Formats: sequence, structure tokens, C-alpha cells
Amino acid sequence: MTAISSAPFSADEIAAEGIKPEEYDAIVERLGRHPNKAELGMFGVMWSEHCCYKNSRPLLSQFPTEGPRILVGPGENAGVVDLGDGLHLAFKVESHNHPSAVEPFQGAATGVGGILRDIFTMGARPIAILNSLRFGDLEQPRTRRLFHGVVSGISHYGNCVGVPTVGGEVAFDPAYNGNPLVNAMALGLMETDEIVKAGASGIGNPVLYVGSTTGRDGMGGASFASAELSDESMDDRPAVQVGDPFLEKSLIEACLEAFKTGAVVAAQDMGAAGLTCSTAEMAAKGGVGVELDLDLIPVRESGMVPYEYLLSESQERMLFVAAAGREQELVDIFHRWGLQAVVAGKIISEPIVRIFWQGAIAAEIPATALSDNTPIYHRQLPDEPPTYAQQAWQWSVDQLPAATATGCGDRSWNDLLLTLLDSPTIASKRWVYRQYDHQVQNNTVVLPGAADAAVVRLRPQMGAAALKTSNKGVAATTDCNARYCYLQPYEGAKAAVAEAARNLSCVGAEPLAVTDNLNFGSPEKPIGYWQLAEACRGLSEACREFATPVTGGNVSLYNETLDSEGQPQPIYPTPVVGMVGLVPNLDRVCGQGFQSVGDRLYLIGLPTQAADDRLSLGGSEYLAIAHQTVAGMPPRVDFDLERRVQAVCRLGIHQGWIRSAHDSAEGGLAVAIAESAIAGLLGARVNLGELIGHRPDWLLFAEGGARILVSVDPAHVSAWEAELQAQIPAAWQAIGTVAEADAGLAITAGNQPLIQLSVDQLQQTWGGAIERRLAKD
Repeated sequence: MTAISSAPFSADEIAAEGIKPEEYDAIVERLGRHPNKAELGMFGVMWSEHCCYKNSRPLLSQFPTEGPRILVGPGENAGVVDLGDGLHLAFKVESHNHPSAVEPFQGAATGVGGILRDIFTMGARPIAILNSLRFGDLEQPRTRRLFHGVVSGISHYGNCVGVPTVGGEVAFDPAYNGNPLVNAMALGLMETDEIVKAGASGIGNPVLYVGSTTGRDGMGGASFASAELSDESMDDRPAVQVGDPFLEKSLIEACLEAFKTGAVVAAQDMGAAGLTCSTAEMAAKGGVGVELDLDLIPVRESGMVPYEYLLSESQERMLFVAAAGREQELVDIFHRWGLQAVVAGKIISEPIVRIFWQGAIAAEIPATALSDNTPIYHRQLPDEPPTYAQQAWQWSVDQLPAATATGCGDRSWNDLLLTLLDSPTIASKRWVYRQYDHQVQNNTVVLPGAADAAVVRLRPQMGAAALKTSNKGVAATTDCNARYCYLQPYEGAKAAVAEAARNLSCVGAEPLAVTDNLNFGSPEKPIGYWQLAEACRGLSEACREFATPVTGGNVSLYNETLDSEGQPQPIYPTPVVGMVGLVPNLDRVCGQGFQSVGDRLYLIGLPTQAADDRLSLGGSEYLAIAHQTVAGMPPRVDFDLERRVQAVCRLGIHQGWIRSAHDSAEGGLAVAIAESAIAGLLGARVNLGELIGHRPDWLLFAEGGARILVSVDPAHVSAWEAELQAQIPAAWQAIGTVAEADAGLAITAGNQPLIQLSVDQLQQTWGGAIERRLAKD
């Protein structure tokens, strides 16, 4: 007989906490008794996928996590890398998907607040925010409402707290109709001499609660984030936190000031699972215990019980371990900033979390039972790929309508290029980023939309243990082609890492390290687990190939929505890669827009005449948008070619030869050329070579091949071509010149014209695509 049969709770009450029957048995085994209500809730949040990674931890263990620049890897609030000259960068990405689906404004806003706390908890001042967003069909009113709410929430919090939102990505697909993705990434420059860690130490040291008050908002948010969405999810609005960016700004300053005193032994953000998570993780990491008295916790609501205290995810709160005798020094700092600060507990030698309330013990659990000694599921891969994937792989280009030099079927190549530029995924995101203050702090070097990656100046603050002058910068990007990952998650995940590194290289940055956000459906289903496992295998391999270790991140599973028939509909597997890179000289940074008439255009990477599995229309934007087909095999990543192409691109930028660089990604080469023309308000004359064994749409819209479009100063063509011959002798092609704006964009194949469009036509279609759809409301 299992323990659940004699439990003081019904099976439904236990299931409501996200706990399976066999997990309840394990809880009783660890405690040697049945839990009380508060303890059951603590296990529910801490044993959720969001907190303990019980389905994903075995897969994450294969990631490379060490390297010469890695100072802090997985396991802390954020990763930290060494940029040289005493400059240390903290960075991380996390999701806030489910809260954003039911309350888009607060869900997105508190996602930003949470990721910022992960950064300054390490002792770093936040310097930039990026995001990776996925929405459903923008023609649908609900999608437009979610889109408005999420963008407003991000802009509200980031703008008010005074951290620039400098980049990211936004994509749209019906696969996200019921379950949008909101992934937030933040970067920070270390201000403290020592990195602040989370492991508690020092028996008898006081535990301080600092920041905002505790309320009932955000109840059970971690469990909520680890379950499918349904119509009933709208009743879970209490699981969505409410943020105060102005209070967080004070919290940033107070924490950094406190850290510099040397009186803080350890610090932990109260994010997912609130007081439960912060006490358990600090104790477990330090091999000690924590006693906490809930009667001392500042509250904003009356009548709260231990269950509510412990599961609340009220925002802008932190837990500190202070050096004994110096607690008042820290309390005074927080009071000066108008924040709460109280001694609420102490560190004990017994490795347990002991919670007091009204003079009695309200909860008593071994710290490791909540943090480390959690359920781990080692699932088996299916014997063969899912049927949907095998069927999709049978697609071939022969199934498309006949193509000639004039068009495909009854549509011209001009019309098809404009159709792609009108796709919200490819179109201008100006409507989004114009709502963000992307220049606050005055360190943004490249404005959003102007380059393939964001670039931020590294300007150490007063008191930083770093050189006071530096011309270094940091570049950052978030990337993932989810359609690739749906069709072939192994190749799709590799492509996400490759594209992130390529985007950094296009601004002249050396890729350094990765933080990832794994957004998937249920791992308990064979298809969901196959997608997750294969994507992790691809990420692991690619991060090793690019020497970009994984410093941490977030797993967001159970991204599924119940349809009208009660069947779960998962999102596309979306392993978002956040990557940071070092810009050695900010005087040599590249954008994507053409710069000067007469500059020579080169395609570096796989030439247009190559025909193998590294270039493909399978899984392409062209196939999905122009032919309403999601099928085929996505392009295979060639790591050796990627490294060599990216290296020569960075060299050309550092030497001052390259004036613009833009990777050929979604939409293929024709879209990349059009985007560079739009960004520079200049035309281009391009010849892709003869149509030998190729369809025109393959030349124009095929994706993959490690390809970068660059424009080169004519004065440096000889030196540039000599370097190409030395580094990538069979992987480059001179394809044309930059022209006056009046000349427009002209693309030919041999002597056959394919595309002739004015820059105004390109700009108007691409620039207003999202606004035209939003105007329907």
C-alpha cells in the first residue's frame, strides 16, 4: 500500500500541488512521516520541473560548462565570464511563458524583473536586456492582445528600472497560438571585487530578508509554470506576480552598496518558489541549515498562513546571509533606500530548513530533499523518430509548382520576395523596439534593427575592480529557428548555436559563452522527450564545436495548450540560445546596412552553385509562407565551414575592409540582400550565376550554408580576396556591387533577370507589415 492511501490529503489535493502519487511516497520516505499542508506545498514547487529539472537534468549534464573565460558556470544565479582587463560579465536567460499567457503585461514585466535580479544578485550592475519572443498567428485577435501586452510589459519594466532593451528576436507561427513564449536575457558588469555566491555559510550568521513585502501574488508560480495551459488557466491569475520596477531600481542600488561592504556572505533572489527556494537552495549549496521565522517577514496582506508565505512569489525580494555582528550595517543601507530589511533567521549546523510561525514549527524539511535529492526521471528515447518527422522528411523540392526565370506557378519572384518581407517573422520589428528605451545608460553602440547582434560599451562604474578606460564592448544575441527544431531537433539545435555565433561574428565579436532557454512540450510523451533529448544533443555538440560553454539558463517544459477537444497541442520545440561575445575594439563594429555606392558584394560561405544538404528549402520561410508547407529536412550544419567563415568575417571587420555584414538566415539570400538594402537605403546589382541545375527559388530563398553577405571597400578588395583564398578557398563568391537607391534591387541569374524592385517597395512592405496587422483592432 502506498503512502498516499493514508495521507491527510486527498489524491486531488496532492495532484493540485503538481505531485504524482509515487512522488508523494518519496516525500514520506524522506521525511519519515506525512507532510503538513505547508510542507506539501514546498515540495510541490521545489519538485516542479521549473525548479528541479527532474526530466531534463540527465540531458543537461552533457553540456560543456568549462572554459578559459568561464568564472561561474551552471548552479548559481547567473553565469560569469572574464572579458579581460579586470572586466567580468554576468548573463543569463529565463522564461516567463505561462504567466504571460494569462496576464501578458505583468507576466512579461516580472520576467524582466526576475532576470535582472539574477544578474545583480551576483554583484553585477545590469547593463542590457534582450528577449526572445514567440507568438501565434498575428491575424488572430487573441495573438494581437498578447503581443500588445507582452511588449508593453517588457518596455514598462525595463524603461522604468533604467536598463536598456537592446536586442533580441520576435517570431510568429500558429504553433504558438495558445502558448506564447517570453524569454528574457540580461547582462551585467561586475562591480564587486568578489563574485557573490548563493551558498550559505557561517553557523550562527544572521539571515536577512530585504526588499519588498510579501503578499499572496504569485502563489505557486513554479508549479503553474510546469503544467499545460487550459481554459481553466485563466483562473490561475494569482500565480502571476505583480512587479514594481521603481522598487527594483532601489533594490539594485541597495544590493550593490551592501555587497561592497563585504558584510554579505551569500545572497539569493526570491524568484520561483519564493522563500522556499531561497532558503532551501542557500542551505543545500552551503551544506548547512536555515531557521526562518515567518512572524518577522514584512507582509502587505493580513491573515497569511505558512503555506502562503512560503509559496508566494511576490517580486523584488532577496535573502541574505550576513556576517555576524554586521547585520545592522546592512539593514541601515536598505532603510536608506526605502526598502524592507529585517533579520528573520539564522544559519544552523543541522542541514534542514526549519520554519517557525506563531512560536511553533510550521515546516521542517532536509534542505537537500528540496534542492538536490529530488526525483530524476531517466526516460528512454523512442526506437525511431516520430511518424510526423519521418513523413516530413519525405518531402522534396519536386513537389513545388514548376519554376522558371519569371516566377513559380502564377507568382513572380518580385511578388514572392515581397511576400516574405511582409511575413511578421521577417518584417521590421520597429513597432516593438521603438517602445523600449534602448539608449538609457548611454552605452548602446548599435541600435536595435541595425545589426545582427546588439553591442554595448563596457564602461566600468566607480569603484569597479577594472580599468577605468576601455574600448572593449560586449555583443549579445538570442537565436532559434523553431521550425528547424520541429522537423529535426538535433540539426535545429545545432543551427541555433551556429546562427548565434554567426550573428556575433557579423558585428566583429568573438563568441564566448552560451545561456540557453529550452522551451518544449511535455517530456512525458514520446514525441516531446525525443524533441528535448535530440535538441540537447545538438546543443551540446555545437557548443563544444564553437568553444562556447553553457553557463546556465532555464528549462520551460509543458508548453502545451488543451484544444476544444481536450487534446494537448504542444508548441514547436524552441531551444533559444543566448550568446555573448567580446568586441575587442568598438571603433571596428559592423552593421547590416549597405554603406557606400560602389562597395563590392561578396557571399562568404557555401556558394550559390553548391548543391548538397548544407543548403535547403526544407523547413524554410519560403516553403512555409509562400507554399503553406512545413516539411523537408532543414539544412545540415557544417561546423568547420562555420568556424572558418566566421573567422574571416571577423578579420575583415577588424582590418576595416568590411563595411557591412549580414547573415543569410530566414528567407535565404534574397531576403538578406533586401534587408541590407533597406537598412542602408541603397540599392544593389547582384548576379547569382547561371541557373545550372538549380531552380530560381533555390538560388533566392534556400537557407543554410554558413553564409554571410558582406560589402567591402573597393580599395581593400585585393587584400580581402587574398584572405578569402587563403582561409575559405572554395567557399566564397563575388556577387555584385552596392548601387544608388534609385537603381533599386536587381538580382539576376546569369543573363536572366529574376528580381527588380525599388528600395521604396522593399521598405514599405517590410517596414509596415506588423503595423498593418495591428491596425485591424
